[in-house]
Amino acid sequence: MPELIRVFVIGDSISIQYGPYLERYLPENFTYARKIDAGGEKAEANLDIPTGANGGDSRMVLEYMRQRRQHAPIVADVLVLNCGLHDIKTDLITGDKQVAIGEYEGNLRAIVAESKPRHIVWVRTTPVIDAIHNQPGASFHRHASDVYAYNKVADLVMTKAEATIVDLHSFSKKFSPEGFCDHVHFKEEIRALQGAFLAGILSGNFSD
Repeated sequence: MPELIRVFVIGDSISIQYGPYLERYLPENFTYARKIDAGGEKAEANLDIPTGANGGDSRMVLEYMRQRRQHAPIVADVLVLNCGLHDIKTDLITGDKQVAIGEYEGNLRAIVAESKPRHIVWVRTTPVIDAIHNQPGASFHRHASDVYAYNKVADLVMTKAEATIVDLHSFSKKFSPEGFCDHVHFKEEIRALQGAFLAGILSGNFSD
């Protein structure tokens, strides 16, 4: 790895929230950047509707990476990637997922291809608790069983790609349900722990 290790993050709202802590805890020989709000888009206006800094589902991540390659290539040595929580959004009437698991797998393979020759750090999707998430009045549901299934698919794709896999799912599950601040996001102190956890893995894997 070069003396200065450039990290670029593309992820969902969970990554937006742990991002400042990841940046803070990275060693001095790392630089940090991520997909950002642009053109008036504000990701934190509604974290359930991905826009701006929110990478969204695997379809959106793939499209973003293709657009960047064509118009403004990402300058990075390490890509920290995640998508899954938006993919598993479940229609209350049809039961369909926002991105079916077969398409999800194909999108991840294409994302891997777009990532080369950079190193990939894949962040496993964080937990969902059905009873907390799927309250009356919710516009869509998520299910823990889908988190498990989609993470399993991602594990296979990313292992084959020789990516570094960060098990943020198991790490965050230790703080559930007390660590949730809403249906799927985490309290500030948990975000800090997530950022420190990921920074430690990046430092351990990519520092000389």
